[in-house]
Amino acid sequence: MGLKKKYPIKIVQFGEGNFLRAFIGYAIQALNKKANFNAGIAVVQPIDKGLVQMLNNQDGLYTLFMKGVKKGEEIQEKELITNIVKGVNPYTDFKSYLSVAREEALEFVISNTTEAGIAYVASDTPKMEPPSSFPAKLTILLYERFKHFNGDAKKGLTIIPCELINHNSEALKEIILKYISDWNLGNEFKNWILKHNSFHSTLVDRIVPGYPKDEIETYNAQLDYQDNLIVAAEVFLLWVIEGGDELKSKLPFHKTDLDVKIVDDMQPYRTRKVRILNGAHTAMVPFSYLYGNRTVKQSVDNHFTGNFIKKAVFNEIIDTLDMDRNELNNFAEEIFDRFRNPFIIHNLSSIALNSISKFKVRVLPSLLGYVKIHSKVPTNLTYAFASLIRFYKGTWNGEKLPVQDSDDIIRNFAQIWTSNNYQQIAKEVLSNKNYWDEDLTKVDGLSKAIALALEEIDTNGIEVGFANYTKQY
Repeated sequence: MGLKKKYPIKIVQFGEGNFLRAFIGYAIQALNKKANFNAGIAVVQPIDKGLVQMLNNQDGLYTLFMKGVKKGEEIQEKELITNIVKGVNPYTDFKSYLSVAREEALEFVISNTTEAGIAYVASDTPKMEPPSSFPAKLTILLYERFKHFNGDAKKGLTIIPCELINHNSEALKEIILKYISDWNLGNEFKNWILKHNSFHSTLVDRIVPGYPKDEIETYNAQLDYQDNLIVAAEVFLLWVIEGGDELKSKLPFHKTDLDVKIVDDMQPYRTRKVRILNGAHTAMVPFSYLYGNRTVKQSVDNHFTGNFIKKAVFNEIIDTLDMDRNELNNFAEEIFDRFRNPFIIHNLSSIALNSISKFKVRVLPSLLGYVKIHSKVPTNLTYAFASLIRFYKGTWNGEKLPVQDSDDIIRNFAQIWTSNNYQQIAKEVLSNKNYWDEDLTKVDGLSKAIALALEEIDTNGIEVGFANYTKQY
């Protein structure tokens, strides 16, 4: 693959999987190119089995292929990522792992060990080489750095977890402090952690299908070298990090063209993503599947279902969000470009898992917010809600539907759908506080609208049913 520059190790990265290589590797490379960041990465394999050996065999090099749609144009790019200095497997070489803590230039810890990774494991001890959990491993690393530099205030680290849980840095910090207490590592170390290390919560967003095994020959044909670690990702990238001016100066992403936002509070961005991206997905699935589509791309490309989804997002969901309207519209347009990505096949059936709980978190707040603002139910989101209830009947025109949920919920809907009375069906579903945390029959007009929509869907199908339903709503 050719010669590469030798960077000082400025970042220790926990995780060597597809996402971090397509996201952090790419982001840091942009900083190195555009902002003279001069940062090398030491990648730590957080579990016993992983790709570190393969990474080291390739001298830390791998190719990132990015494919997608921007403003209607198909984009295909590839980049050789060159900033990984070394991969470390603490399970086979614990001394090498500890040596990373002693790196003079080290400034950052970045991680993505999956949502299950930020967890307290009571059986972990400081004598283990290594302990099992990621927070315990990180505590050991930080303690080694604290001891080696004699508690130097300037040797604290900036810790940026990217696991997909809300308030991820607070959760990680809390577990580290618990290990310090459990392991009796002392108040001096605890104070060094609290005063001289900073923890920053994040939101990351990029679809990374990973190693393109079904098309690997096509990808390899574009390279003049052998690469066993090719990773494919969409073009879109968003990274929101909580922090102030100090973090902005440490991570000068403003000198790049990447969408990395360092903000005081990331919660509005999290809400934006959950309501628009995830909300559109969840609202789309039952409605579009019953219509006859099978993928996200088919759903947004179809004239009828595409218009339905756009109106739900732009006229109803965005209306309830307390952020700059232009920014919300631009974000939503990007989302629809992502939905149209011809290089990513996103099956509706794969998004259908646990749709009841997803609807409660992702769509219901927009529906209720719209009612609060306008004193009437939103046309499209309410019809999408009715489609969800109809979807959970489990069959459509003799076809079994891909309903995937807990046995209790599936049994409950089977019982509900023994009735032919749409008002009764609507009342039973909407009044179930186990589903919605509140009695939705108390929302003015919602039960009546859902009952009408259910009757239209069953009598006339999705498209004609919607046309009839809109004459009243």
